[in-house]
Amino acid sequence: MEVNKDQWTSKIGFILSSAGAAIGLGAIWKFPYVTGMSGGGAFFLLFVAFTLLIGLPLLISEFIIGRGSGKEAVSAYKNLAPNSLWVWVGRLGVLGCFLLLSFYSVVGGWVLVYSGLSIPGNIIADGASYPDLFGSIIGTPWITILGLLIFSLINVLVISLGVSNGIEKANKYMMPLLFIFFIILVVRALTLEGALEGVKFFLSPDFSKITGESILYALGQSFFSLAVGFSCMVTYSSYLKKDVSLTSSASAVVGMNIFVSLLAGLAIFPVVFAFGYEPAEGPGLLFMVLPSVFSQLPFGEVFLSLFLLLFLFATLTSSFSLYEIIVAAFTANGKRSRSKVTWISGLIIFLAAIPAALSSSSLSDLMIFGKSIFDATDFLVSNILLPFGSLLISFFIIYSADKSLVKHEFELNSTAAPKLYPAWRFLMICVAPITIIVVFLNTLGII
Repeated sequence: MEVNKDQWTSKIGFILSSAGAAIGLGAIWKFPYVTGMSGGGAFFLLFVAFTLLIGLPLLISEFIIGRGSGKEAVSAYKNLAPNSLWVWVGRLGVLGCFLLLSFYSVVGGWVLVYSGLSIPGNIIADGASYPDLFGSIIGTPWITILGLLIFSLINVLVISLGVSNGIEKANKYMMPLLFIFFIILVVRALTLEGALEGVKFFLSPDFSKITGESILYALGQSFFSLAVGFSCMVTYSSYLKKDVSLTSSASAVVGMNIFVSLLAGLAIFPVVFAFGYEPAEGPGLLFMVLPSVFSQLPFGEVFLSLFLLLFLFATLTSSFSLYEIIVAAFTANGKRSRSKVTWISGLIIFLAAIPAALSSSSLSDLMIFGKSIFDATDFLVSNILLPFGSLLISFFIIYSADKSLVKHEFELNSTAAPKLYPAWRFLMICVAPITIIVVFLNTLGII
């Protein structure tokens, strides 16, 4: 079976790149504010449960599809289920990545702007109102568009370099640094006066705050933070050599993802309560909290700049995976130049993201089902398309993919995997699809 020529050079490079694809904005930016809006501790428990019981089996499934076929997302389904409609799962993933990037790139632009402002020391100031600063940035059209443009250009330049030379090399150095700075941030946050209330909010579950919508958000967040549902990990794992255990790699990615989500909660919510912010502040929560906590540290502006640069990198590693699935799909036949496809894709994504970028300024009055363009796109992708894509993948891996291939890829290079295979199949047959369907029906008010 022909495989992609461009491959990960090492297991750790693949794991860190997959973790980078998964962690990014999902764990650091989105997880805290969605948790804040959805009840705190109870939401966190639901998120962890969904991640372990549904997200992990689905991640393994995408790894199996990718490495088992040796193809990117669209071609993988063609290869494993020729002359069938399953190819539309891959095509849905490509479309979903376009939509996801149309709001994800906007947040990437915000991180870029904050990074640029922090270097000369223009964020932290005595008596500064950080919510007002965030509002002024996202409310100024030229600033958000410029941030979006630069963020898109960085993605295009790295993706055009390929997998091993671009994505993998960057991840090996930057991801460990991000973990170190996150731990520093957590330590300082926990020593603030009033921090304990934030810890209680985050880790003490109050199930009375859980609604059908918050359950859907927890399910969507588990998929969003692991980058499953759009076959991103199908494409990433198609570059993986056969000497790597898929189950151990997936477990490592999930473990790092939950750990970073825990760090994010412990870094954000103590500061939220110490400084009197609202936990349900929304997408701007992180940008209000970070300056507040770093202003309490010696050389705070320097540490803020370094952290924002690392956060920018985490944001980019996630967007790399989204760009990669698009570029790989359109260059699979070898007839199109990778560089040309990357630049064209980047331009289309940039243009598609402009409405979301302006949803807090020029287009703030334009609502879709009561939500801004940014929030509506986020809801569609995270809470509708990702769970739906995950449902289709669970059906494919169990009922259509060759069972001997699936079992072989699952058990390859792992002594524990043969014992875990029946449990994985049970989760993919019963737990994953039934949970997704029940959550959907509950949200629609049918059950």
